[in-house]
Amino acid sequence: MPSMISVQAVAKRYKSGLVALDAVDLEIARGEIFALLGPNGAGKTTLISIICGTVTMSSGRVLIDGCDVVSDYRATRSMIGLVPQEIALDIFTTVHTTVSYSRRLFGRRSDSAYIERLLRDLSLWEKRDSRIVELSGGMKRRVMIAKALSHEPDVLFLDEPTAGVDVNLRRDMWEMVRKLRERGVTIVLTTHYIEEAEEMADRVGVINDGRIVLVDDKAALMRTLGKRRLTVTLSKPMTALPAELADWPLALDDGGRQLAYSFDASATGAGMPGLLRRLSELGIDYKDLDTTKSSLEDIFVSLVDRAA
Repeated sequence: MPSMISVQAVAKRYKSGLVALDAVDLEIARGEIFALLGPNGAGKTTLISIICGTVTMSSGRVLIDGCDVVSDYRATRSMIGLVPQEIALDIFTTVHTTVSYSRRLFGRRSDSAYIERLLRDLSLWEKRDSRIVELSGGMKRRVMIAKALSHEPDVLFLDEPTAGVDVNLRRDMWEMVRKLRERGVTIVLTTHYIEEAEEMADRVGVINDGRIVLVDDKAALMRTLGKRRLTVTLSKPMTALPAELADWPLALDDGGRQLAYSFDASATGAGMPGLLRRLSELGIDYKDLDTTKSSLEDIFVSLVDRAA
């Protein structure tokens, strides 16, 4: 699949000596949902701002659909919609006016049907004649999203779009993301709600200290780095693990009432039947079994800790 976004050896250095980005390379395919994860200060917002053309890179190159964000700024900017973290709106204009004006700023012809559909999708139609100052924080966030989509961009950046917003907006937001993806829009999101990235993203990139730690297909990442855990609830508590189980990576939990066995998720089964047979051979009875697997959040924390 061809790249919609190509980031080539991009660096951002400040006069103070701070290196916000260090030779970042990243390719994002047309029509995919890409989640960029990283702790505060990792470089997520700086990278997005450089791609969108609102921050100047120190070195490197960024292409949007083959167009350079520096030399072809007008063309690339018209292809991009950005929902930043901070709410920035003219509070004395109406919802309909500010969204329609944003569309015209990008040279798009007026399209009242599209604006109406967009406002309805974001539950803003009933508020179309309200001034921004009269809206709640959640409604203002919806207006920010509507402005970003007003000119029908090919690429949508969502920088922590649902941080601190209500459940209804989050639901509407992700429903809209799915619809946009179906139309071929490329979507890049940063989020602290890692479960959203786990649900929505096709691929995941992890950034830390200005460097890309890893980029992989989400499913492959879960298979490769995920862990599974088998919890065996014993019929009788143990005070210590028997010597006959020393070769197994086991731990006693819950006051000796449970055996915990962690193993690679990629190894289907991973010795579970063998462990259960061994317990039976030793006359160790159990009354319940439970298996869980690592979430994307667990993997993310592991990767950041490893890179630190």
